[in-house]
Amino acid sequence: LSRLPPTTTTMAPKAAKSVAPKKAAKKAAGVSKDGKRRKKPNTSSYATYIYKVLKQVHPDTGISRKAMIVMDSFVHDIFERLAGEAGRLARYNKKHTISSREVQTAVRLILPGELAKHAVSEGTKAVAKYDGSRA
Repeated sequence: LSRLPPTTTTMAPKAAKSVAPKKAAKKAAGVSKDGKRRKKPNTSSYATYIYKVLKQVHPDTGISRKAMIVMDSFVHDIFERLAGEAGRLARYNKKHTISSREVQTAVRLILPGELAKHAVSEGTKAVAKYDGSRA
């Protein structure tokens, strides 16, 4: 607005509006009109996990809010791609369950070269650790 040139037209004065008196008591936070508690919107975020991994890799490095939003969006996108591809592979093989085999194949198909190799090795290590903890 400050970049607009000043106008020379005169405007009629506005009529005074009657201001309604403010309500004495504010509504309690998180409570709807009928007195019931409102359910929070279901917003899933990977921010806590991204932050934990960042601290494992670079303990003295922080991350800005905008950068975290970008990273969260990136992780959501990769997850959607991998889940979609794994589901497609399961459907092609007439299976109703996505196993680690479908996920591994999806990773190999979607992620490029060296990144796929590292992801597969980390995934295999995580599955082995999980199986070891269950026994």
